[in-house]
Amino acid sequence: MSSNLLTRELIAKLKQNGLTPDEDVPPVVKLFAPGTDAAWLLRDVVEDDPDIAFGLCDLGLGFPELGYVSLAELETFRGPRGLKIERDLYFEAQYPLSVYTRAARECCAITFDPELLKRAAELKPE
Repeated sequence: MSSNLLTRELIAKLKQNGLTPDEDVPPVVKLFAPGTDAAWLLRDVVEDDPDIAFGLCDLGLGFPELGYVSLAELETFRGPRGLKIERDLYFEAQYPLSVYTRAARECCAITFDPELLKRAAELKPE
């Protein structure tokens, strides 16, 4: 798999996480569409098809959900003013994906608000 969005190290980590898809691990990477509210927190890639990533997907419409996304499609996407999807170079997950998911469901968007994430971390898994 070749990617302009992801480094070799990130791809290796996504593949490693794909070997144990039932583990609740932190997301590896945050992608976002500049000029929109769309964002993706990716946890792994599918072992049989490393173009398909799994994570928390938020198209900016108020309905973030866990699901699969094509990395190739993300790379070809163009948002407002023709801007490409970017990787947040400074993203470091502080919680497992389930915590980001609970917080996102509460506020209808992926959030990095420390209080919301802390509260989501204290809740029992569904």
